[in-house]
Amino acid sequence: MPDGMRPPQVAVTVPEAYEPLFWTNKPDGTPIRYKCFYGGRNAAKSWSFARALVAEAFSHKHLILCTRQFQNSIADSVYRVVENQVRDLKLAPWFEFTRQSIYCKKTGSEFIFKGLDRNINEIRSLEGVTRCWIEEANTTRLDSWLILDPTIRREGSQIWISYNPDREEDALHRKFVVDKPPPEAFVRKTSWRDNPWFSGTDGERLRYYMLQNDQTNYDWVWEGHTRQNWEAQVFRDKVFLENFEDDLIPLKTRIYYGADFGYSSSPTCLLRCWIKPSAEGFGEDLYIDREAYSYGLELDEMEGFFDKMMPEARGWPIYADSARPETISYLSRKGFTIKAAEKWPNCEEDGIQHLRAFRRIVIHETKCPNVARDFRLYSFKTDPKAVDDNGRPLVLPILLDKNDHGPDSVRYALSDMIMKRGGLSVWERLVRPNR
Repeated sequence: MPDGMRPPQVAVTVPEAYEPLFWTNKPDGTPIRYKCFYGGRNAAKSWSFARALVAEAFSHKHLILCTRQFQNSIADSVYRVVENQVRDLKLAPWFEFTRQSIYCKKTGSEFIFKGLDRNINEIRSLEGVTRCWIEEANTTRLDSWLILDPTIRREGSQIWISYNPDREEDALHRKFVVDKPPPEAFVRKTSWRDNPWFSGTDGERLRYYMLQNDQTNYDWVWEGHTRQNWEAQVFRDKVFLENFEDDLIPLKTRIYYGADFGYSSSPTCLLRCWIKPSAEGFGEDLYIDREAYSYGLELDEMEGFFDKMMPEARGWPIYADSARPETISYLSRKGFTIKAAEKWPNCEEDGIQHLRAFRRIVIHETKCPNVARDFRLYSFKTDPKAVDDNGRPLVLPILLDKNDHGPDSVRYALSDMIMKRGGLSVWERLVRPNR
Protein backbone atom coordinates (compact mmCIF):
# COMPACT_ATOMS: atom_id res chain seq x y z
CA MET A 1 0.00 0.00 0.00
CA PRO A 2 1.42 3.45 -0.82
CA ASP A 3 3.23 5.00 2.20
CA GLY A 4 1.27 7.66 4.04
CA MET A 5 -1.82 7.23 1.87
CA ARG A 6 -5.15 6.08 3.18
CA PRO A 7 -7.34 4.04 0.79
CA PRO A 8 -10.19 6.15 -0.52
CA GLN A 9 -13.85 5.40 -0.02
CA VAL A 10 -14.99 4.72 -3.58
CA ALA A 11 -18.61 4.98 -4.66
CA VAL A 12 -18.75 2.88 -7.80
CA THR A 13 -21.69 3.33 -10.13
CA VAL A 14 -22.66 1.41 -13.24
CA PRO A 15 -25.61 1.85 -15.62
CA GLU A 16 -28.88 0.88 -13.94
CA ALA A 17 -29.28 -2.32 -15.96
CA TYR A 18 -26.01 -3.66 -14.49
CA GLU A 19 -26.69 -2.97 -10.81
CA PRO A 20 -27.43 -6.71 -10.24
CA LEU A 21 -23.70 -7.28 -10.72
CA PHE A 22 -23.40 -6.21 -7.08
CA TRP A 23 -26.14 -8.58 -5.85
CA THR A 24 -25.44 -11.74 -3.91
CA ASN A 25 -29.09 -12.89 -3.96
CA LYS A 26 -32.00 -12.57 -6.35
CA PRO A 27 -35.06 -10.56 -5.21
CA ASP A 28 -36.69 -13.82 -4.07
CA GLY A 29 -33.69 -14.58 -1.85
CA THR A 30 -32.09 -17.24 -4.07
CA PRO A 31 -28.27 -17.03 -3.89
CA ILE A 32 -26.77 -16.08 -7.25
CA ARG A 33 -24.01 -18.24 -8.72
CA TYR A 34 -24.31 -17.19 -12.38
CA LYS A 35 -24.73 -13.64 -13.72
CA CYS A 36 -25.36 -13.71 -17.46
CA PHE A 37 -25.65 -10.46 -19.44
CA TYR A 38 -26.04 -10.72 -23.19
CA GLY A 39 -27.17 -8.40 -25.94
CA GLY A 40 -26.12 -6.04 -28.70
CA ARG A 41 -23.17 -3.77 -29.28
CA ASN A 42 -22.45 -0.59 -27.30
CA ALA A 43 -24.44 -1.85 -24.31
CA ALA A 44 -21.57 -1.10 -21.89
CA LYS A 45 -21.31 -4.77 -20.84
CA SER A 46 -17.51 -5.06 -20.68
CA TRP A 47 -17.14 -1.61 -19.10
CA SER A 48 -19.70 -2.43 -16.39
CA PHE A 49 -18.29 -5.91 -15.68
CA ALA A 50 -14.76 -4.58 -15.32
CA ARG A 51 -15.83 -1.67 -13.10
CA ALA A 52 -17.92 -3.90 -10.81
CA LEU A 53 -15.10 -6.43 -10.47
CA VAL A 54 -12.58 -3.70 -9.66
CA ALA A 55 -14.95 -2.49 -6.93
CA GLU A 56 -15.21 -6.02 -5.52
CA ALA A 57 -11.44 -6.49 -5.65
CA PHE A 58 -10.90 -3.21 -3.79
CA SER A 59 -13.39 -4.01 -1.03
CA HIS A 60 -12.73 -7.72 -0.34
CA LYS A 61 -10.06 -10.24 -1.17
CA HIS A 62 -10.91 -12.07 -4.39
CA LEU A 63 -9.12 -14.27 -6.87
CA ILE A 64 -10.69 -13.21 -10.16
CA LEU A 65 -10.25 -15.37 -13.24
CA CYS A 66 -10.87 -13.49 -16.49
CA THR A 67 -11.21 -15.98 -19.30
CA ARG A 68 -12.52 -16.59 -22.79
CA GLN A 69 -12.37 -19.52 -25.16
CA PHE A 70 -9.53 -18.17 -27.32
CA GLN A 71 -6.70 -16.10 -25.82
CA ASN A 72 -3.36 -16.31 -27.58
CA SER A 73 -1.79 -13.50 -25.55
CA ILE A 74 -2.61 -11.05 -22.78
CA ALA A 75 -3.56 -8.57 -25.51
CA ASP A 76 -6.53 -10.80 -26.39
CA SER A 77 -7.88 -10.63 -22.83
CA VAL A 78 -9.86 -8.01 -20.89
CA TYR A 79 -6.64 -6.90 -19.14
CA ARG A 80 -6.76 -3.44 -20.72
CA VAL A 81 -10.46 -2.98 -19.88
CA VAL A 82 -9.81 -3.79 -16.21
CA GLU A 83 -6.72 -1.57 -16.11
CA ASN A 84 -8.65 1.34 -17.58
CA GLN A 85 -11.34 1.00 -14.92
CA VAL A 86 -8.75 0.98 -12.14
CA ARG A 87 -7.31 4.21 -13.52
CA ASP A 88 -10.71 5.81 -14.21
CA LEU A 89 -11.65 5.19 -10.57
CA LYS A 90 -8.32 6.78 -9.53
CA LEU A 91 -7.26 3.61 -7.73
CA ALA A 92 -3.99 3.00 -9.59
CA PRO A 93 -1.81 3.72 -6.50
CA TRP A 94 -3.37 0.70 -4.77
CA PHE A 95 -2.92 -1.70 -7.69
CA GLU A 96 0.13 -3.32 -9.21
CA PHE A 97 0.13 -4.09 -12.93
CA THR A 98 2.36 -6.96 -14.05
CA ARG A 99 2.62 -8.52 -17.50
CA GLN A 100 0.21 -11.32 -16.62
CA SER A 101 -1.94 -10.10 -13.70
CA ILE A 102 -3.34 -7.14 -11.78
CA TYR A 103 -2.85 -7.16 -8.01
CA CYS A 104 -4.65 -5.05 -5.37
CA LYS A 105 -2.25 -4.01 -2.59
CA LYS A 106 -5.10 -3.06 -0.26
CA THR A 107 -6.99 -6.38 -0.14
CA GLY A 108 -4.67 -8.91 -1.78
CA SER A 109 -7.12 -9.44 -4.63
CA GLU A 110 -5.70 -10.61 -7.93
CA PHE A 111 -6.93 -10.64 -11.51
CA ILE A 112 -5.53 -13.47 -13.66
CA PHE A 113 -6.12 -13.88 -17.40
CA LYS A 114 -6.22 -17.29 -19.09
CA GLY A 115 -7.75 -18.74 -22.25
CA LEU A 116 -9.93 -21.83 -22.05
CA ASP A 117 -8.67 -23.29 -25.30
CA ARG A 118 -4.96 -23.32 -24.36
CA ASN A 119 -5.05 -23.32 -20.56
CA ILE A 120 -7.99 -25.54 -19.68
CA ASN A 121 -5.89 -28.05 -17.72
CA GLU A 122 -4.16 -25.25 -15.83
CA ILE A 123 -7.57 -23.72 -15.06
CA ARG A 124 -8.85 -27.11 -13.92
CA SER A 125 -6.29 -27.13 -11.11
CA LEU A 126 -6.88 -23.54 -9.96
CA GLU A 127 -7.82 -23.20 -6.30
CA GLY A 128 -9.63 -20.36 -4.59
CA VAL A 129 -11.25 -18.56 -7.52
CA THR A 130 -14.15 -16.49 -6.16
CA ARG A 131 -15.11 -14.61 -9.32
CA CYS A 132 -14.86 -15.86 -12.89
CA TRP A 133 -15.63 -13.58 -15.82
CA ILE A 134 -16.21 -15.30 -19.16
CA GLU A 135 -16.02 -12.65 -21.89
CA GLU A 136 -17.25 -13.36 -25.45
CA ALA A 137 -19.03 -16.34 -23.94
CA ASN A 138 -20.84 -17.07 -27.20
CA THR A 139 -17.63 -18.81 -28.33
CA THR A 140 -17.32 -20.97 -25.20
CA ARG A 141 -17.41 -24.64 -26.11
CA LEU A 142 -19.53 -27.05 -24.11
CA ASP A 143 -16.55 -29.20 -23.13
CA SER A 144 -14.74 -26.13 -21.77
CA TRP A 145 -17.80 -25.13 -19.75
CA LEU A 146 -18.18 -28.63 -18.28
CA ILE A 147 -14.63 -28.35 -16.93
CA LEU A 148 -14.80 -24.71 -15.83
CA ASP A 149 -18.14 -24.76 -13.99
CA PRO A 150 -17.21 -27.26 -11.25
CA THR A 151 -13.72 -25.74 -11.00
CA ILE A 152 -15.21 -22.51 -9.59
CA ARG A 153 -16.37 -24.11 -6.35
CA ARG A 154 -15.29 -21.78 -3.51
CA GLU A 155 -18.18 -20.97 -1.14
CA GLY A 156 -19.96 -17.86 -2.43
CA SER A 157 -18.12 -17.90 -5.75
CA GLN A 158 -19.81 -16.54 -8.88
CA ILE A 159 -19.40 -16.95 -12.62
CA TRP A 160 -20.07 -13.79 -14.64
CA ILE A 161 -20.93 -14.28 -18.31
CA SER A 162 -21.02 -11.58 -21.00
CA TYR A 163 -21.42 -11.89 -24.75
CA ASN A 164 -23.07 -10.75 -27.95
CA PRO A 165 -25.18 -13.67 -29.25
CA ASP A 166 -24.25 -15.34 -32.49
CA ARG A 167 -26.03 -18.66 -33.03
CA GLU A 168 -28.97 -20.04 -31.10
CA GLU A 169 -27.17 -23.34 -30.64
CA ASP A 170 -24.08 -21.79 -28.97
CA ALA A 171 -23.51 -23.69 -25.71
CA LEU A 172 -23.93 -20.96 -23.09
CA HIS A 173 -26.64 -19.11 -25.01
CA ARG A 174 -28.64 -22.32 -25.10
CA LYS A 175 -27.99 -23.05 -21.41
CA PHE A 176 -28.90 -19.61 -20.05
CA VAL A 177 -31.32 -18.17 -22.64
CA VAL A 178 -32.84 -20.72 -25.02
CA ASP A 179 -33.36 -23.42 -22.39
CA LYS A 180 -34.55 -22.88 -18.84
CA PRO A 181 -31.57 -21.45 -16.92
CA PRO A 182 -30.47 -22.81 -13.52
CA PRO A 183 -32.47 -21.37 -10.59
CA GLU A 184 -29.35 -19.70 -9.20
CA ALA A 185 -28.79 -17.76 -12.46
CA PHE A 186 -29.58 -14.10 -13.02
CA VAL A 187 -30.00 -13.48 -16.76
CA ARG A 188 -30.54 -10.12 -18.42
CA LYS A 189 -30.53 -8.93 -22.01
CA THR A 190 -29.10 -5.44 -22.56
CA SER A 191 -28.65 -3.14 -25.54
CA TRP A 192 -27.48 0.33 -26.50
CA ARG A 193 -30.59 1.64 -24.72
CA ASP A 194 -28.98 0.67 -21.40
CA ASN A 195 -25.87 2.74 -22.12
CA PRO A 196 -26.46 6.27 -20.81
CA TRP A 197 -23.44 7.60 -22.76
CA PHE A 198 -24.49 6.23 -26.14
CA SER A 199 -26.79 9.00 -27.40
CA GLY A 200 -25.13 11.44 -29.76
CA THR A 201 -22.04 9.31 -30.39
CA ASP A 202 -20.69 8.05 -33.70
CA GLY A 203 -22.02 4.66 -32.62
CA GLU A 204 -25.57 6.01 -32.52
CA ARG A 205 -25.21 7.36 -36.06
CA LEU A 206 -23.82 4.01 -37.21
CA ARG A 207 -26.69 2.17 -35.49
CA TYR A 208 -29.34 4.31 -37.16
CA TYR A 209 -27.71 3.98 -40.57
CA MET A 210 -27.64 0.19 -40.21
CA LEU A 211 -31.26 0.17 -39.05
CA GLN A 212 -32.30 1.84 -42.27
CA ASN A 213 -29.97 0.06 -44.67
CA ASP A 214 -29.04 -3.39 -43.34
CA GLN A 215 -31.89 -4.90 -41.35
CA THR A 216 -30.52 -8.37 -42.09
CA ASN A 217 -27.69 -7.77 -39.64
CA TYR A 218 -29.11 -4.93 -37.53
CA ASP A 219 -30.89 -7.09 -34.96
CA TRP A 220 -27.84 -9.29 -34.55
CA VAL A 221 -25.34 -6.45 -34.19
CA TRP A 222 -27.37 -3.89 -32.22
CA GLU A 223 -30.33 -5.63 -30.59
CA GLY A 224 -28.60 -8.77 -29.40
CA HIS A 225 -30.55 -11.38 -31.34
CA THR A 226 -28.93 -14.42 -32.89
CA ARG A 227 -28.06 -14.32 -36.57
CA GLN A 228 -31.05 -14.50 -38.87
CA ASN A 229 -31.34 -16.01 -42.32
CA TRP A 230 -32.35 -13.10 -44.57
CA GLU A 231 -34.21 -15.37 -46.99
CA ALA A 232 -36.29 -16.80 -44.13
CA GLN A 233 -37.53 -13.42 -42.88
CA VAL A 234 -41.17 -13.01 -43.84
CA PHE A 235 -41.08 -9.25 -44.35
CA ARG A 236 -37.54 -8.87 -45.66
CA ASP A 237 -37.09 -5.73 -47.80
CA LYS A 238 -40.52 -4.41 -46.73
CA VAL A 239 -39.94 -2.90 -43.27
CA PHE A 240 -38.82 0.71 -42.86
CA LEU A 241 -38.25 2.43 -39.49
CA GLU A 242 -38.98 6.15 -39.27
CA ASN A 243 -39.81 8.70 -36.58
CA PHE A 244 -42.61 10.45 -38.47
CA GLU A 245 -44.96 13.09 -37.05
CA ASP A 246 -48.67 12.56 -36.32
CA ASP A 247 -49.62 15.18 -38.92
CA LEU A 248 -48.43 12.77 -41.60
CA ILE A 249 -51.86 11.10 -41.41
CA PRO A 250 -54.05 12.50 -44.22
CA LEU A 251 -57.35 14.05 -43.15
CA LYS A 252 -60.31 11.67 -42.90
CA THR A 253 -58.04 8.64 -43.10
CA ARG A 254 -59.48 5.37 -41.84
CA ILE A 255 -57.52 4.17 -38.81
CA TYR A 256 -57.27 0.42 -38.11
CA TYR A 257 -56.77 -1.25 -34.72
CA GLY A 258 -55.82 -4.89 -34.13
CA ALA A 259 -55.14 -6.89 -30.98
CA ASP A 260 -53.35 -10.16 -30.29
CA PHE A 261 -53.70 -11.56 -26.78
CA GLY A 262 -50.80 -13.24 -25.02
CA TYR A 263 -50.72 -16.57 -23.23
CA SER A 264 -48.46 -17.11 -20.23
CA SER A 265 -45.09 -15.56 -21.16
CA SER A 266 -46.15 -14.38 -24.63
CA PRO A 267 -47.06 -10.69 -25.05
CA THR A 268 -50.36 -8.91 -25.57
CA CYS A 269 -50.30 -6.40 -28.41
CA LEU A 270 -52.75 -3.69 -29.42
CA LEU A 271 -51.63 -1.51 -32.30
CA ARG A 272 -52.81 1.26 -34.61
CA CYS A 273 -52.14 1.42 -38.33
CA TRP A 274 -53.30 3.28 -41.42
CA ILE A 275 -52.72 3.29 -45.17
CA LYS A 276 -51.36 6.07 -47.34
CA PRO A 277 -50.90 6.18 -51.14
CA SER A 278 -47.22 6.41 -51.96
CA ALA A 279 -45.81 9.81 -52.87
CA GLU A 280 -44.68 8.44 -56.22
CA GLY A 281 -48.29 7.77 -57.19
CA PHE A 282 -48.16 3.99 -57.36
CA GLY A 283 -48.82 1.48 -54.63
CA GLU A 284 -49.68 2.08 -50.98
CA ASP A 285 -47.65 2.29 -47.78
CA LEU A 286 -48.82 0.77 -44.50
CA TYR A 287 -47.97 2.89 -41.46
CA ILE A 288 -47.89 1.54 -37.88
CA ASP A 289 -47.59 4.34 -35.35
CA ARG A 290 -48.91 3.19 -31.95
CA GLU A 291 -48.45 0.08 -29.83
CA ALA A 292 -49.61 -1.11 -26.42
CA TYR A 293 -47.31 -4.10 -25.90
CA SER A 294 -46.80 -5.96 -22.62
CA TYR A 295 -45.72 -9.34 -21.27
CA GLY A 296 -47.65 -11.13 -18.53
CA LEU A 297 -50.65 -8.81 -18.78
CA GLU A 298 -53.59 -10.11 -16.74
CA LEU A 299 -57.16 -9.83 -17.99
CA ASP A 300 -58.19 -7.27 -15.39
CA GLU A 301 -55.14 -5.12 -16.27
CA MET A 302 -55.92 -4.77 -19.98
CA GLU A 303 -58.46 -1.97 -19.80
CA GLY A 304 -56.16 0.29 -17.79
CA PHE A 305 -53.11 -0.56 -19.89
CA PHE A 306 -54.88 0.10 -23.20
CA ASP A 307 -56.36 3.35 -21.91
CA LYS A 308 -52.93 4.50 -20.74
CA MET A 309 -51.05 3.59 -23.90
CA MET A 310 -53.71 4.22 -26.54
CA PRO A 311 -56.76 6.09 -25.15
CA GLU A 312 -58.06 6.98 -28.62
CA ALA A 313 -58.62 3.28 -29.37
CA ARG A 314 -62.00 3.37 -27.59
CA GLY A 315 -63.43 5.44 -30.40
CA TRP A 316 -62.57 2.99 -33.20
CA PRO A 317 -63.46 -0.62 -34.12
CA ILE A 318 -60.86 -3.11 -32.93
CA TYR A 319 -60.44 -6.54 -34.51
CA ALA A 320 -58.86 -9.15 -32.27
CA ASP A 321 -57.67 -12.73 -32.06
CA SER A 322 -60.78 -14.95 -32.21
CA ALA A 323 -59.04 -17.61 -30.08
CA ARG A 324 -59.78 -15.55 -26.98
CA PRO A 325 -63.56 -14.91 -27.00
CA GLU A 326 -63.63 -14.43 -23.20
CA THR A 327 -61.10 -11.58 -23.47
CA ILE A 328 -63.02 -9.96 -26.31
CA SER A 329 -66.23 -10.22 -24.28
CA TYR A 330 -64.53 -8.69 -21.23
CA LEU A 331 -63.17 -5.71 -23.17
CA SER A 332 -66.52 -5.22 -24.89
CA ARG A 333 -68.20 -4.97 -21.50
CA LYS A 334 -65.61 -2.36 -20.57
CA GLY A 335 -66.71 -0.15 -23.44
CA PHE A 336 -64.35 -1.10 -26.26
CA THR A 337 -65.82 -1.61 -29.74
CA ILE A 338 -64.08 -4.92 -30.27
CA LYS A 339 -64.93 -8.07 -32.20
CA ALA A 340 -63.22 -11.25 -33.35
CA ALA A 341 -61.35 -11.09 -36.64
CA GLU A 342 -62.66 -13.63 -39.12
CA LYS A 343 -60.48 -16.66 -39.76
CA TRP A 344 -60.47 -19.16 -42.59
CA PRO A 345 -58.17 -21.90 -43.91
CA ASN A 346 -54.81 -20.37 -44.88
CA CYS A 347 -55.84 -16.97 -43.48
CA GLU A 348 -52.34 -16.49 -42.04
CA GLU A 349 -50.69 -17.03 -45.42
CA ASP A 350 -53.30 -14.84 -47.14
CA GLY A 351 -52.65 -12.10 -44.61
CA ILE A 352 -48.90 -12.23 -45.18
CA GLN A 353 -49.41 -11.98 -48.93
CA HIS A 354 -51.68 -8.99 -48.41
CA LEU A 355 -49.15 -7.23 -46.16
CA ARG A 356 -46.28 -7.93 -48.53
CA ALA A 357 -48.32 -6.36 -51.32
CA PHE A 358 -47.83 -2.95 -49.69
CA ARG A 359 -45.00 -0.98 -51.21
CA ARG A 360 -43.57 -0.34 -47.75
CA ILE A 361 -44.44 -1.20 -44.14
CA VAL A 362 -43.37 1.91 -42.23
CA ILE A 363 -43.12 1.51 -38.44
CA HIS A 364 -42.53 4.31 -35.95
CA GLU A 365 -39.18 3.38 -34.41
CA THR A 366 -39.64 5.19 -31.09
CA LYS A 367 -43.33 4.55 -30.45
CA CYS A 368 -43.45 0.95 -31.72
CA PRO A 369 -40.11 -0.73 -30.84
CA ASN A 370 -41.67 -4.13 -30.06
CA VAL A 371 -43.81 -4.30 -33.19
CA ALA A 372 -40.79 -3.20 -35.24
CA ARG A 373 -38.72 -6.01 -33.75
CA ASP A 374 -41.48 -8.56 -34.47
CA PHE A 375 -41.71 -7.51 -38.11
CA ARG A 376 -37.96 -7.70 -38.57
CA LEU A 377 -37.59 -11.13 -36.94
CA TYR A 378 -40.80 -12.93 -38.02
CA SER A 379 -39.48 -15.87 -40.04
CA PHE A 380 -40.13 -19.12 -41.81
CA LYS A 381 -38.59 -22.31 -40.50
CA THR A 382 -35.37 -23.49 -42.13
CA ASP A 383 -33.89 -26.96 -42.55
CA PRO A 384 -30.27 -26.83 -41.32
CA LYS A 385 -29.57 -30.19 -42.96
CA ALA A 386 -30.45 -28.93 -46.45
CA VAL A 387 -29.21 -25.93 -48.41
CA ASP A 388 -30.54 -23.85 -51.27
CA ASP A 389 -28.69 -22.93 -54.48
CA ASN A 390 -26.76 -20.23 -52.60
CA GLY A 391 -25.57 -22.60 -49.88
CA ARG A 392 -27.92 -21.23 -47.21
CA PRO A 393 -30.24 -23.38 -45.06
CA LEU A 394 -33.33 -24.30 -47.04
CA VAL A 395 -36.36 -22.15 -46.20
CA LEU A 396 -39.54 -24.16 -45.56
CA PRO A 397 -43.13 -22.90 -45.98
CA ILE A 398 -43.70 -23.22 -42.23
CA LEU A 399 -44.09 -20.09 -40.11
CA LEU A 400 -42.20 -20.09 -36.81
CA ASP A 401 -44.41 -19.53 -33.79
CA LYS A 402 -42.47 -16.57 -32.39
CA ASN A 403 -42.11 -12.86 -33.12
CA ASP A 404 -45.59 -13.05 -34.65
CA HIS A 405 -47.63 -10.83 -32.30
CA GLY A 406 -47.08 -7.56 -34.17
CA PRO A 407 -47.76 -9.05 -37.63
CA ASP A 408 -50.79 -10.96 -36.31
CA SER A 409 -52.24 -7.77 -34.80
CA VAL A 410 -51.93 -6.02 -38.17
CA ARG A 411 -53.56 -8.97 -39.93
CA TYR A 412 -56.50 -8.77 -37.53
CA ALA A 413 -56.73 -4.99 -37.95
CA LEU A 414 -56.97 -5.34 -41.74
CA SER A 415 -58.95 -8.57 -41.76
CA ASP A 416 -61.91 -6.98 -43.55
CA MET A 417 -59.61 -6.02 -46.43
CA ILE A 418 -57.61 -9.18 -46.80
CA MET A 419 -58.56 -11.28 -49.79
CA LYS A 420 -59.29 -14.91 -49.13
CA ARG A 421 -57.39 -17.28 -51.32
CA GLY A 422 -59.57 -17.87 -54.35
CA GLY A 423 -62.41 -15.71 -53.02
CA LEU A 424 -63.44 -12.19 -52.07
CA SER A 425 -62.52 -10.07 -49.09
CA VAL A 426 -65.05 -9.83 -46.28
CA TRP A 427 -66.12 -6.33 -47.34
CA GLU A 428 -66.65 -7.39 -50.96
CA ARG A 429 -68.71 -10.41 -49.88
CA LEU A 430 -70.97 -8.12 -47.86
CA VAL A 431 -71.73 -5.80 -50.77
CA ARG A 432 -71.83 -8.58 -53.37
CA PRO A 433 -73.37 -11.51 -51.43
CA ASN A 434 -74.47 -13.51 -54.49
CA ARG A 435 -71.16 -13.45 -56.25
